[in-house]
Amino acid sequence: MTTTHTTGTRAEWLAARLALLAEEKELTRRSDAVAQRRQQLPWVRVDKAYQFETGAGAASLKDLFQGRSQLLVYHFMFGPEFTAGCPSCSLIADGFDGFTVHLANHDVMLTAVSRAPLAKLHAYRERMGWTFPWVSSGSGEFNFDFNVTFTEMQQREGGIDYNYQREPAVSWRTGRQDGGESPVAGIAAASGTDVAGYMRERPGVSAFVLEDGVVHHTYSGYSRGVDGLWGAYQWLDRAPLGRNETGIWWRRHDEYGTALPVQGNAL
Repeated sequence: MTTTHTTGTRAEWLAARLALLAEEKELTRRSDAVAQRRQQLPWVRVDKAYQFETGAGAASLKDLFQGRSQLLVYHFMFGPEFTAGCPSCSLIADGFDGFTVHLANHDVMLTAVSRAPLAKLHAYRERMGWTFPWVSSGSGEFNFDFNVTFTEMQQREGGIDYNYQREPAVSWRTGRQDGGESPVAGIAAASGTDVAGYMRERPGVSAFVLEDGVVHHTYSGYSRGVDGLWGAYQWLDRAPLGRNETGIWWRRHDEYGTALPVQGNAL
């Protein structure tokens, strides 16, 4: 195969790599500064008595800390009518089990929260082979208050505030302003719902702190704001062809099949 990509000598590669390294270091410093700004946001006291369904029974938001002082909530798209979790949220969640123990031993609890009944969540978690905490917010107001669940009326009337901006009204059936076919139709169907129902649930991450018995909300990020949680993308960004996307390519990890097996498993 003849490549169309730029080729060069090792010396030319090293010169280009050193130039890139300077930019990577600047990006790292900028990322550190943004993280510090994130941690300097004012805390907002949470007075509402949210209730969740857990494997151990009913729980409050304070209970979800499980003895830690900090709580990270991943807002997993799994609505009550869904038959399976969102495939993109599932890709993100594939990385949770590996680091929840490290977070917990650094005084941080990680919990996924969805509106689907607990039995559905736990059945899907078993299918995926996960063990991280996952609780149901049910029909309560938690998802609505943290801007990851919306009503059909909000959809139709342009009343959705997501990622800190107001979205225009969309077609009730397609989730698009122009009424055309939605690019998420496939993953909506794979979740057991239609596009409109799928788009009424959104992904996000929220952070809370427990101090002197009081819970405060400290941060929430949505949409591309959760990009850093996609562990697979961090690897793809370092691969020769990068993300190399031509559409929605990801699947649940048990749905890829065996047509293209992973190489090197015998090493």
